[in-house]
Amino acid sequence: MSVAVSALVASMAGTEAIAGGVPLELPVIVVTGSGVQPVLASSATEGSVTSEQLAQRPTSRAGELLEFVPGLMVTQHSGEGKANQYFLRGFNLDHGTDFYTEVDGVPVNMRSHAHGQGYADINFVIRDLIGSLDYRKGPYFAEAGDFATAGSAQLRYVDSLPENIARVSVGEFGYQSALLAGSPSLLGGTLLLGGEASRYDGPFDLSQDIRKLSTVARYHQGDDRDGITASLMTYRIDYNAPDQIPLRAVEQGLIGRRGFIDPSDGGDVRRYSASIDLRRSAGETGHWHAQAYALRYRMDLYSNFTYFLNDPVNGDQFNQLDDRHVYGVNLSRYWQLPTPIRSDLTIGLQSRYDDIKPVGLYLTQARQRLSTVREDQVRQGSAALYASSNQQWTPWLRSQVGLRADAYTFDVDSDTVQNSGEDRATLLSPKLALIATPTPGTRVFLNYGEGFHSNDARGVTSRIDPTDGSTPLQPVDALVKQRGAEIGVSTLLLPQLSLVASLWRLNSDSELVYVGDAGNTEASGASRRRGIELAMYYSPLSWLTLDLDYAYAHARLDSEDGNRIPNSIGGVFGAGLAIAETRGWSGGLRLRYLGGGPLVEDNSARSPSTTVVNGQVGYRCRQRYQVSLQVLNLLNSGDNDITYFYESRLPGEPAEGVPDFHFHPLEPRQVRAMLSIGF
Repeated sequence: MSVAVSALVASMAGTEAIAGGVPLELPVIVVTGSGVQPVLASSATEGSVTSEQLAQRPTSRAGELLEFVPGLMVTQHSGEGKANQYFLRGFNLDHGTDFYTEVDGVPVNMRSHAHGQGYADINFVIRDLIGSLDYRKGPYFAEAGDFATAGSAQLRYVDSLPENIARVSVGEFGYQSALLAGSPSLLGGTLLLGGEASRYDGPFDLSQDIRKLSTVARYHQGDDRDGITASLMTYRIDYNAPDQIPLRAVEQGLIGRRGFIDPSDGGDVRRYSASIDLRRSAGETGHWHAQAYALRYRMDLYSNFTYFLNDPVNGDQFNQLDDRHVYGVNLSRYWQLPTPIRSDLTIGLQSRYDDIKPVGLYLTQARQRLSTVREDQVRQGSAALYASSNQQWTPWLRSQVGLRADAYTFDVDSDTVQNSGEDRATLLSPKLALIATPTPGTRVFLNYGEGFHSNDARGVTSRIDPTDGSTPLQPVDALVKQRGAEIGVSTLLLPQLSLVASLWRLNSDSELVYVGDAGNTEASGASRRRGIELAMYYSPLSWLTLDLDYAYAHARLDSEDGNRIPNSIGGVFGAGLAIAETRGWSGGLRLRYLGGGPLVEDNSARSPSTTVVNGQVGYRCRQRYQVSLQVLNLLNSGDNDITYFYESRLPGEPAEGVPDFHFHPLEPRQVRAMLSIGF
């Protein structure tokens, strides 16, 4: 029996968790190989993954780290320098809306972003230095606010390394990567220093010419209850983007499946952040936590999805510019309460301020500006106060109640006077969880929670369509209420076999989304989603773990014209095996299946399914040297990474354009080799 499964058995047999000095049945997560198993959690669909499990799964991009969240799939419709596309619980999360992500406590999602609300680009992460990934699904947690209704993930860098490492990777299609990292002792703590540089041309007819550099400097002292962590992160990338292409161009022989229409698409990103995290014990009955961060971010993105539909002479390329500073402070205090039943209380304050100067949309040709669609300066602030309390009523029954209050301010200075303005919004979000333990090996969870996502500040204040300067627009609600409920169970079927299952429902008052490609906000009406999720983890040997996860979502709009939600995916499936290092050998194999889904509201066009298998094997020699081989798209699948359906126009086609499927193909099978040296 593996160590992880042994711990799982012990916890389910009655071991109590200590949280802030209180012997309550609070969240304790056990990781089994490449899978994750919540034991004493607040919902069935939360968990944690450690660096060992992260290393055992083959991935081709940083965004695929999030696929450790069961049911979440990551794709790409453009070059690898752009934020990934995410799918979870019937959401096409676009580049992040309704899924909140943070790295070392610094938020990744960008409000009122030039390319889309909630834009979440984690390409800056150095994958090999991530120490843990914690995830939650559903709006059931008081400390989770904007963008967190479908789920959230918190990535954290390692506190220290067992030894300094130097790593070089090479692969097909011009892939090159080098990593250097170490963690020397300093002033009673450890200083993590790491840098990764990479280049990648890619398999497409248009070379991506990716040049990326990420660095991290992180000082850590103490533990989770008493200590300090301070970090600096930098990231820069320049790239070309082989965007999605029209199917008809391939069928007519104008381009190949890896072809392109506009060779000047692409962009660059610069991201710099600093944060400090303080933790102090307040005796045996509590502790407090304080964090502050500052972020400097700039993105220049050039895209052309409709080619010559709007401008038959210059083409339809546009430039989205986002240049901002972000500041935030988070505080929380934990108490053990002197009540007849064992209970606790956490109160927290979260604040964030985005100063965006400017956020702009411009028409371009070959990255040269032709005109301005709109250019705005946005100042957006928020503050939230939340409270959460756990109660242990009996040895087999506990509860968690929470309440969150959010307040937002929006201030937009637009180049179109009618689209300037200010607005304020507030929202209360209650939370409730009941957790029963009918048998020592089983937990049953009942959850209810209300959450929200914010809308782009420009949509909140806009009254005139910026594309023509005359068509009236109706301002949208600043905050969109969402309500979710879930029943779940986690159970140990055998000492080596565990199962997690859940039924969930999520209603949204609006599918309002700011469309950065058009410079305005589209309203799709209210929506309803429900689904089922299953995950199974089996560890027959101490060094081998198998995992399966399946998720199905039924997503519908409250609309008479067509009730399908475009790009909402019904079924997803993942399966894998992980081999922990034994006699020097380690490895992993992963299959991921993304089902088809509607591409338009009336379901007349649907995307095909996608299946891909990745694998890797590694061998460690003399403890210091490790060689590994990674094979991506092992079966050389010719499926699409993502598919859309809309109108576009190629030269010589009718002025009104041609409705067509547009797709971005999977990258073909490729091999990457890595040599790592510890010193």
